Amino acid sequence: MGNYHTPLDLVRERSVERPVALVRPGVVAVAANWFQAQFKGDIFYAVKANPSPWVIQTLWDNGVRAFDVASIPEIELVRSIAPDARLAYMHPVKSRAAIRRAYHEFGVRTFALDTHEELAKILKETGEARDLNLIVRMAVNTEGAQYTLGGKFGVSAEDAPALLLAARQATEELMGVSFHVGSQCMNPYAYKAAMAQVSRALVRAGVFADVVDVGGGFPSIYPGMQPPELKLYMDAIHTGFEEMMVHETTELWCEPGRALVAEASSILTKVELRKGSSLYLNEGSYGSMFDATHSKWPFPVKLVRDGAASSDVTPFGFFGPTCDSIDHMPGPFFLPDDVDEGDYIEIGMLGAYGVAMATRFNGFGDVETVVVDDAPMASLYGLAPEEPEAAPAVAEAKVVKLSSRSRRRRRRK
Repeated sequence: MGNYHTPLDLVRERSVERPVALVRPGVVAVAANWFQAQFKGDIFYAVKANPSPWVIQTLWDNGVRAFDVASIPEIELVRSIAPDARLAYMHPVKSRAAIRRAYHEFGVRTFALDTHEELAKILKETGEARDLNLIVRMAVNTEGAQYTLGGKFGVSAEDAPALLLAARQATEELMGVSFHVGSQCMNPYAYKAAMAQVSRALVRAGVFADVVDVGGGFPSIYPGMQPPELKLYMDAIHTGFEEMMVHETTELWCEPGRALVAEASSILTKVELRKGSSLYLNEGSYGSMFDATHSKWPFPVKLVRDGAASSDVTPFGFFGPTCDSIDHMPGPFFLPDDVDEGDYIEIGMLGAYGVAMATRFNGFGDVETVVVDDAPMASLYGLAPEEPEAAPAVAEAKVVKLSSRSRRRRRRK
């Protein structure tokens, strides 16, 4: 990957004809250090948010030793970069072949499930192994999330006790519970409420959990979506954990994805045509802009031009490069009024679910990757563009000593 101080330096050097992922590994390092300092438990990075090798390597280099994976390709990716990483196969529905390979070939011991049928599959394909860490995914209230993620996974409160008991009896190792409050959760206390729901199910089942996994859902910052301070999420989780009916050695886990990587990447795209207040770009919803189309998120944008720009600002909508009319990002995206064909636009905060969701539809999707040194367009970690010097101070944050609950069996895979 090439390295530039700013996106403008890239534009000044050469004409760029395809989208460019502008990546900031140092920003991932800052987020990783923040979570390790603030979360009193084990951090499993949700690989689906951004499976780029540079992300996995940066997290590993900065102390993140565990990864939430959902497929064999994700397992292979992490093992190729960090062979000694702890892996948790947290997809609640897996093929039999995937279970076999994960256990026998890659040494995975942690598996999520939300049905008796999935539990039976896991036991059968691992040869009735007794060294499994079985994590029961529970359905919880997801109000307050931009993506609720409800309805597909999670055992109901009514059915949970029987499944929890079956999982407890099926292993001599860890039996745990997990949940997901929804992606881009804007309410810190949703975690505390979910933990109370889970605690009641454990009491009804008459079992203790060795693991409480609060999942992901930790937010990032986007135009019109200013979440509460991340510290409030940690406080709510730690308070909820203390109030749960668990024993002193119960481990606390989380699976952050978006919050670790959203700020760390943006996309440089070229304007191919202007039609009034519509800009036709070489990047779109079949590329990195899925959320801008289907959820109509107004990502931050700025004109990258080696020259003066109009001081008048106009709201624009974007169209992507494919021939599909759904390839439309309505915005509004506010840019100088004189933006035109040949200009470049940086679209920020696309480190999570950006290039990770790109396709090759219509022959597009080929993205170059370069490293840039400037700050992200917005930050929950004090990395505002006007204060780039904040990065080293945050990155050097000390990791707090873990409680006895979170130290237990950290060696497990």
